Amino acid sequence: MSRQVFVHLLPVLFEPADLQGGVAVVIDVLRATSTIIHALAAGAECVVPCGEIDEARRVAVQSPAGTVLLGGERGGLKVSGFDLGNSPVEYDSGKVRGKRIVMSTTNGTRAMIRARGARRVLIAALINSAAAAQMLACESGPVHFVCAGTDGHITLEDVLCAGGIARRLGLAGGDFDTNDDATQLALNLYETCGRDYDLALHVLRSSRGGRNLMDCGLGSDIAVCAKENRFAIVPELFGDSWEIRIAGNRP
Repeated sequence: MSRQVFVHLLPVLFEPADLQGGVAVVIDVLRATSTIIHALAAGAECVVPCGEIDEARRVAVQSPAGTVLLGGERGGLKVSGFDLGNSPVEYDSGKVRGKRIVMSTTNGTRAMIRARGARRVLIAALINSAAAAQMLACESGPVHFVCAGTDGHITLEDVLCAGGIARRLGLAGGDFDTNDDATQLALNLYETCGRDYDLALHVLRSSRGGRNLMDCGLGSDIAVCAKENRFAIVPELFGDSWEIRIAGNRP
């Protein structure tokens, strides 16, 4: 029996119950999921996603002193009083190794909360797309790509990333049903623009999310987020502990 592949262009375009029994793949290329991948690759203990700033602060103060960092943004810019913003390059090993990162972002962490009803919730971006596809190919049940979007609007970079992972699933030789219209849209976008770095970078810079970052003076983050397959790790959001860790690395 073929496995269905769905691309949800925005979190509001599905009901949480729709994901039950499936694997959700949350994508926020610019920048939350890219940043989480960087943080865990740099040795962060885990990332705790929060929908709201006040919630993140409450979670942080409940952790032992010196073990936690607050990270995130609103409107692209670091939240006042937070230790880190949402730029992947901020999350280097010197800052985050061994730390618990409590994070709240405008779009990405809220998409993770929306996807929590899935059997598994994985975190993906262009920078780990091949690893994500490899893990999904070994799974069972439907695959749901959850594109975070930007301020309630569809963003090209998330759709492109979903298309790239879906394409790799097809190449993996499994029996995947990609006939969903939004999935076809994502596949076509990746085939047209995603297989060449310069074209993909242009898409990211021209998207709503990319334009917002350039307006904030953070355009250099776009080039970092556009590089495919820099990392071979796949973060997973574990619902029982509400922590994102590298898949297979539960305490």
